[in-house]
Formats: sequence, structure tokens, C-alpha cells
Amino acid sequence: MKQLVIAERVCLTGHILAKAFGLAGILLVIPHAEKLLSFGEIGEKAIQVSMADGGVVDIVLGTIAVSIFAFRTLGLRTWLGFMVPAVLISVGSELLGTSTGLPFGDYSYLNGLGYKIAGLVPFTIPLSWFYVGLSAYLLARAGLGVAKNPSFLRQVGAIALGAILFTCWDFALEPAMSQTSLPFWYWEQPGAFFGTPYQNYAGWFGTSALFMTVAAFMWRNDPVKLERSQLNVPMIVYLSNFAFAAGLSLGAGYLIPVCFGFFGGVIPSLFLWWKAINTDTPVISAATIEVAAK
Repeated sequence: MKQLVIAERVCLTGHILAKAFGLAGILLVIPHAEKLLSFGEIGEKAIQVSMADGGVVDIVLGTIAVSIFAFRTLGLRTWLGFMVPAVLISVGSELLGTSTGLPFGDYSYLNGLGYKIAGLVPFTIPLSWFYVGLSAYLLARAGLGVAKNPSFLRQVGAIALGAILFTCWDFALEPAMSQTSLPFWYWEQPGAFFGTPYQNYAGWFGTSALFMTVAAFMWRNDPVKLERSQLNVPMIVYLSNFAFAAGLSLGAGYLIPVCFGFFGGVIPSLFLWWKAINTDTPVISAATIEVAAK
């Protein structure tokens, strides 16, 4: 167990540092790329590593950190009960979107996020749906006290709230990733909301709500009780990913989308984390016993 905790912390720290490195690279290096290029092959390699490979490393480390966290605190079956539908449903939605325009709109990925599945969707995209999605959903469940009172209304509320938190991350993410000088995807026809179609946000909400619903069904026999300290990792993951997106968008002058995301996602997530202190009490779950026995 101790080794898992160490590995989780190392990967989480690496995830955050990779984001900080990428943010600094995009905001500081790219605008002055000519200075690095003056160093010849070394400068070119530095730009390639920081820009082309940084995003892949960042997302892979985040996936590993959250996977270890979920395995440790929830158990193998509960972790996979979220990860498998999240990855499969999101990659299916992304493949459909890049092929037909539904449910997000007409868009295409560029080459900054790693190998593309079917030549359309970078393999890192469904991984990011998983680890940010799980973080948002756990905060929503804990804040609404689903483990203590798993009523139908609270279950539905947690799914809806988790999907809202997840979608609000995209308010800050979208302008930076598609409208700046270093885009990772582009819209065939830029939309009305700072270059993004409103349809995109409906697609994000619907896709995330769908895999959270499947996860809720898979978790129906597991209370998934988490005490406050166990919610620190989801909270850190959500805030660090939002901070990265907000930094890029603010650097490009996109204040309003960041404000939407901040007031719709960050403030509620902090409130849910705080409220979970009173709703979820420390317990020794079956998942903890299962992992400790190993």
C-alpha cells in the first residue's frame, strides 16, 4: 500500500509539473521561439519535446495517478466500473464527432496530443475524459451525500452536477486549445461562443452524463464512501486541470469563458469538497480491506 501511495504522489506531482511546464512553454517559449531556434538543432528539439510530447506525458501521468488513487480507495472493480465506460463512451463520442459533427460540431484534431485512434482522435483524449470525469463525479457524489442516502434523486443530482463540473472545465479549455496560436484541434466553422459552437458544450454534458450514469449503475451495490482526505486527490486534479486551461485562455485574452468555468465549476467543486466533510464519515470500506489484504 505504501508503494502505491508513493507512486500516486510521484505521478500526480509529475502531472502538475508537466502542466506548469506546458503552460510556461506555450505562453513564454512559443512567442519567442526564434530565440530558441537560433540554437539550431538543440533549440528545435527543445520546442518539439515541450510542445509535442509535453501534453502526452501530462495526460498519461494524470491517468496513472487517478487510476492508482481509485484502485487504492475504491477497489479494482469500482475503479474499472468507471474507467471502462468513461473511456469507451468518450472515444466513441469523439470518433462520431470527428466523423459526422455529432454531438460536438464539425472539428478535427491536430498532431499535438499523440497517436490518433483511427487517424481521428488522439489516444490521450479519452484518458483525460476519464480522470477529470472521475474527479468531478466523486466530488459531486460526496457533496450531495449519495453514499449516506443513495436515493434516486441524489443519484441523478450527482450525475447532473458531475457533468456540469466536467463541462465547466471545457469553458476554460476550449478557447486555449482551439483558438490560440498553438491549437490542438480546430473548428471547421467557428461557433458563436468565442469560436466554439454552443453544441459542443451540450455534447460534453451529454457524453459525461452518459458514462457517469453507467458508472452509477455499476456502483449500485457499493456505497463508495470517501472521507475528506480521500477527496484531496480529485480536488487537486480538477483544480490543476482547470488552472492550466484558464492560464492558456487568459494568456490569449479569453476572460469571459474562464469566468463561466470558474463560477460554474471551480466554486461549486470547492463547496462540494467542503460539504463532503459533514456528509461522508470515515469508514473502512470493503475496497480498503481488499487492497490491504494484498
